[in-house]
Amino acid sequence: MQQCVGLWINRSKNNAESLVPQLIDWFKAHGWKAISEWSIDNPPKMDFIVSLGGDGTVLEAAREAAPYDIPVLGVNYGRLGFLCEVERGELYSALEKVINREYILEERLMMIASLENSEKALRYIVLNDVVFLRESSDSLITLQVKLSGDPILSPSADGLIVATPTGSTAYSLSAGGPVVSPEVEAMLITYIAPHALSSRPLVISHNEIVDVSLTRGSTCRVTFDGKHIIMLKPGDTIRIVKSPIKAKFIRLKGRSFHNVVKAKLRDR
Repeated sequence: MQQCVGLWINRSKNNAESLVPQLIDWFKAHGWKAISEWSIDNPPKMDFIVSLGGDGTVLEAAREAAPYDIPVLGVNYGRLGFLCEVERGELYSALEKVINREYILEERLMMIASLENSEKALRYIVLNDVVFLRESSDSLITLQVKLSGDPILSPSADGLIVATPTGSTAYSLSAGGPVVSPEVEAMLITYIAPHALSSRPLVISHNEIVDVSLTRGSTCRVTFDGKHIIMLKPGDTIRIVKSPIKAKFIRLKGRSFHNVVKAKLRDR
């Protein structure tokens, strides 16, 4: 059976989309089939996916591919590119290594977030973070956080972030959270502008059940990997647990997470 690769493209980046015909021809010349359009609900059998875009693009590709056990190679056509393994100038040399199986697979923790105490059954798989944020017209909000049923300190704040190690280099980092290696099995809780000096970021076990409910404020915006948005009302609870499935990233040998962090955050 002919080996197949999927192309996941951020079509807002013209330089990425214009590369698609070249990539299809390149894979064909190497005996592979490359496809750029398919149904994510019923994808064809693919050996891996090449994501062309920034971190948001590879995040989406990895999250959608995870249930089908398809690994993703991220090619950076964005700005920072924490999740992208390859810069655009390295593309073809990297692809040579991948089709020759000169790579390792890195599995990353994902979370399941669901809305409790509501008539609506909402459930999202998250690779980066769940963000709780007050509306701009409101004053501070208070979010009650429970870890496996035990309440923890819940100061008034602008919001709260529950992140995976993958999400530790995203919004959580901007809010003062730690950078956590993706090899660590953990979840992070970071408050956004808390009004309490004792409110520090927490790194907790990936086996914890995290319940977050709104106890002060009329409403709270909740986003899931920045993609889906719901409004949390008093009495609603978002429950966050680890997902039984993991996202898979293709990593080339000799490129460590620590070197990526040092390079991407230099002078920023």
